[in-house]
Amino acid sequence: MENILLWLFSASALGSVCSLPVRQYHFIYDPKNWTEAQSYCRQRYTDLVTVDSLNMVTMLNGMADVRSIFKAGRCLDVAVSRSVRQAWIGLYFDVISWRWSLSDGGFYRADGNYRYWSAGEPNSAWYTVDCTHMYDNGYWNDAPCQWLYGFICANTSGQTAKFFYISTSMNWTDAQSYCRLHYTDLASVRSLQENEQIRTARPAGLTVWIGLYKDTWKWSNGNLFLFSYWASGEPQGGVENCTVANFRLSGQWEDWPCGLEKTFVCYHDTEPFTRHTVKVKLVGNSALGLNDPAILENLLKELQQKLQDQAVKAEIRLSWKNQPDGKIFYTEKQN
Repeated sequence: MENILLWLFSASALGSVCSLPVRQYHFIYDPKNWTEAQSYCRQRYTDLVTVDSLNMVTMLNGMADVRSIFKAGRCLDVAVSRSVRQAWIGLYFDVISWRWSLSDGGFYRADGNYRYWSAGEPNSAWYTVDCTHMYDNGYWNDAPCQWLYGFICANTSGQTAKFFYISTSMNWTDAQSYCRLHYTDLASVRSLQENEQIRTARPAGLTVWIGLYKDTWKWSNGNLFLFSYWASGEPQGGVENCTVANFRLSGQWEDWPCGLEKTFVCYHDTEPFTRHTVKVKLVGNSALGLNDPAILENLLKELQQKLQDQAVKAEIRLSWKNQPDGKIFYTEKQN
């Protein structure tokens, strides 16, 4: 069989298929506080779940075993009836602060103090995430990050910056990604002089995004909090800094003290892989029944061991591919 194996490694690849990461979701019905739930998800999966769309809400509603959530909650808190169909998600409250997109601690400080707000601004609710756009007169306003505007990118070098107007309308996060890909980042402002440079960099009369945003609620995996699905009267704030999805209310969110024990939802991103189809030619003992399942299984084990012996670092899974007639191998005709 050794001769057969040597010929297998000399085979040529016919093609390959790349697979994107697949996201899986796991409801954990063993109640924990929010911090314990986060650690559990990070150790066994990827993180606590991020809920960023109505489609995600609908999917989780369909997956939730409300009876199991109810049983877990009743064991912990018989008196609080509305808590027994809730599960922690990855949203938590951090601080209310305005931050620059570019915060490298050098060119722009994370706590850069320069502001040029219009009168009465910013005026958004304490619990919302908002982003900053510049009016035609150079003053700033806070607005929902989903709104679409042109924007100003910056290239930085040492202590200098050059500003570039991008006319394509995007939401703030897409504009940030664009600037980070093609320049340094969205424009941040250190002085009235730089503010004027940005104002004159775009055509007159247009409103543009700049790099200032309000940091409040955050997702455990670091995603910016844009989509929200709060229940009526929520969030309440105070000491209620962590978020549950209430499946008695179709998955709407409520903020609760992080120390309470509740069921929770994790997600897991599987690693992407490449699938190769390889044509192999075996030369060896013709008496071997190469379509015998036991022999095929042994061949796979031998090949897997060969790869390990050669210190192949990637995780490789081998399997046979059936021919149209259901067989793996066929006898090659001789000329």
